[in-house]
Amino acid sequence: MSEMNKQKIVSSVPQTGFFGHPKGLFTLFFTEFWERFSYYGMRAILVYYMYYEVSKGGLGFDQSTALAIMSIYGSLVYMSGVIGGWIADRILGPSRSVFYGGIFIMLGHIALAVPGNIPMFFVSMVLIVIGTGMLKPNVSSIVGDLYSETDARRDSGFSIFYMGINFGAFIAPLIVGEVGMKHNFHLGFAIAAVGMFFGLLLFILTKKKNLGLAGTIVPNPLSPAERKRTTFVVIIALIVIAAALTFMIPRGWVTIDSFVMFVGILGILIPICYFVTMYFSSKTSTVERSRLLAYIPLFVAGVMFWAIQEQGSTILAAYADNRTDLSIGGFSISPAWFQSLNPLFIIVLSPLFALLWTKLGNRQPTIPKKFSIGLVFAGLSFVVILIPGTLAGENALVNPLWLVLSYFVVVLGELCISPVGLSATTKLAPTAFSAQTMSLWFLTNAAAQALNASIVDLYTPETETLYFGIIGGASIVLGILLFLIAPVIQRAMKGIR
Repeated sequence: MSEMNKQKIVSSVPQTGFFGHPKGLFTLFFTEFWERFSYYGMRAILVYYMYYEVSKGGLGFDQSTALAIMSIYGSLVYMSGVIGGWIADRILGPSRSVFYGGIFIMLGHIALAVPGNIPMFFVSMVLIVIGTGMLKPNVSSIVGDLYSETDARRDSGFSIFYMGINFGAFIAPLIVGEVGMKHNFHLGFAIAAVGMFFGLLLFILTKKKNLGLAGTIVPNPLSPAERKRTTFVVIIALIVIAAALTFMIPRGWVTIDSFVMFVGILGILIPICYFVTMYFSSKTSTVERSRLLAYIPLFVAGVMFWAIQEQGSTILAAYADNRTDLSIGGFSISPAWFQSLNPLFIIVLSPLFALLWTKLGNRQPTIPKKFSIGLVFAGLSFVVILIPGTLAGENALVNPLWLVLSYFVVVLGELCISPVGLSATTKLAPTAFSAQTMSLWFLTNAAAQALNASIVDLYTPETETLYFGIIGGASIVLGILLFLIAPVIQRAMKGIR
């Protein structure tokens, strides 16, 4: 998309109306609110649904297998953003991609609401993976379209948008977790489906008035010849995949371990292919190439951060269920409720961080330095959680406040990385690859969760201290290194601060 077209999109949207921001931010805020309500509601109970016994309404998977599947699921959800970004950039545009993605997500939650059915569980995974890949990167990309590159409200706008994500994520485990854990898993999944329906309805009713042209333009549309070639390649790929699975499944070659390895390889190869393709594209300018190089260390830092943060729904979820004293004054806490801590702290702290960055103006830390600070906080969150187990022993139940503190510390890091990363991606993205570069940012999460799926077996009560200590220490060391090379990265950004 040309800079002129970008300006037309920006100028076509009212510039105030939602807390001093464009009215379109209202539409995107609440669309993402309901999408995250549905996703995080489902995620709050999914790992328990997998490893609880069939007699308790679960699927009866081994716990380590359930944790690995959960990580792979999360990895594929974010990895599918590559396809969603490409579809938006080349075929549908971001707005229509968001709409169709929401439909897939809603159908996925409906599939989970079907009682006691393992095939429907895997069908739901496929639907939600596809839907989230189409919706999540593109709704964030549209937020970027609401602001010009030099608009000082841009970071603040993304912080407000990030609060919308977390309002939904905060409420969902309290409602879906309560219903799913204490009454019926499938009723909880049905509530998640209703949440996505509300998000779709709001998007349809308000997008024309509030968003204008934002998200409607296909930045780099396929030519007729490219359409034919793409259709042919997709058909051939589907045939090859179907034939390979038909050959391998009867021979027992398709296992959880082999799939974990396969997704882990994809988590490394796909970002590399993306960087290479964009860097050497004739549509990428010299300045944009320099910015892409600056983006690489930020990408690596993002992978390290999410490798820790995303264990809140796997390792720490199991920790809440098995290692935490859930009885307080005769009242029993649902382990799913701990999933609300991360978004709760973000809701409370996001306005403070947004105000801090605004007040500091040009004196605020540069993007690389914010990332380095975030990595140090992430590492400290794992240092915190290893303390109670070390003091009390591997068989004792620990005070839930330790888990609360760990979630709080990692949120301090998240607010230095996640909204800043979203904003930095829209700034550093080559014009011809805007939505796809946003997909690249979400690949940091995909790569991290693919890595987590490979190491989840290393966590046991006996190895707990070593597990948290090594991973937390690695994040702190990487954060310090990133801080030291921050000036070099900043120069390569070519004017983007």
